[in-house]
Amino acid sequence: MKRKINFNAGPAMLPAEVSQEAALAIEEYKNTGISILETQHRGKDFEEIIEESKHLVRLLCNIGDDYEVLWMQGGGRLQFSLIPMNFLLHRAAYIDSGHWANQAIESSKFVGDTVTIASTRAINYSQLPELPKAIDGNFSYLHITTNNTIYGTQWHELPKYDIPLIADMSSDIFSGKRDYTLFDMFYAVAQKNLGIAGNTLVVIKKELLQRQARELAPIFCYNNHVLENSILNTANVFGIYVSLLTLRWINKKTLVQIEKENNQKAKLLYDAIDTNPHFKAYIQEKSDRSIMNVCFTAHDTLIEEKLLDSCSDNNITGIKGHRSIGGFRVSLYNAITMNDVKKLVTLINSIN
Repeated sequence: MKRKINFNAGPAMLPAEVSQEAALAIEEYKNTGISILETQHRGKDFEEIIEESKHLVRLLCNIGDDYEVLWMQGGGRLQFSLIPMNFLLHRAAYIDSGHWANQAIESSKFVGDTVTIASTRAINYSQLPELPKAIDGNFSYLHITTNNTIYGTQWHELPKYDIPLIADMSSDIFSGKRDYTLFDMFYAVAQKNLGIAGNTLVVIKKELLQRQARELAPIFCYNNHVLENSILNTANVFGIYVSLLTLRWINKKTLVQIEKENNQKAKLLYDAIDTNPHFKAYIQEKSDRSIMNVCFTAHDTLIEEKLLDSCSDNNITGIKGHRSIGGFRVSLYNAITMNDVKKLVTLINSIN
């Protein structure tokens, strides 16, 4: 079967060599006589997987031993709740720039005083919020979502305030070079740029871990996950292994090259949309546009159907927009190649 070009927002397309190596490990892992699916989560083989993955995360993020690296389950929604449970002492500040940012806010409200310092919800997240010059008050942390998959916005410059910064980087982690030392904590679900669904990368500064706000059951406490080296409960062995393969692929390719390619892919697609009278980008402010998720609409349903049919005929999938805004969403994660984007652009340019 011919492999489709998969522009889905997540679970997203994996690099071909990652898929192939993972498939081989399902048959047998490292001449052990058993599948990676059967590998013991407290055995030596999985310990090596954990340690190498942590090493590569530190290397790619250029962070030192002042950060802890964890693999957890439960997806982004679990982090939305664990963050305030662990760190919200008095008040927490949030930036509301999209659906998932808003979901983080709603989860935090169950725990304590949660303040939205900036939002564009009233205009359906059609641009990034304007940030206040300063934040007054005793805030435990500021939470930001660096990329907004549904609407196609991305923070290319981070807010700078004198409080701990926590970031949901699920859809743009390792999409290019970044100063990760600006964050006191960042996390990312794996199924976009980091592997398959079922595990979440969590990186926390040790200094922040010392600010645990309340006593918690062990499963809800980041410090306990650190003590147990990400295996407080049975870990997602296969998911973490695929993330390790993806980290190896990223490290081999380099973040410099990945960033260059991602910028080129996004420019090519945005230019095709902006110059085609049949389509309109959802985000008009170019400085706010995401290089990971390009969202756009057609001026009528006939044009929309033509493009969807054309993609189906040419082995392209995953471009339908999120149900909340419709239209199209093309996700340009790291595994998408320039040739993949060129094929889609050819189809867009052919619509008349």
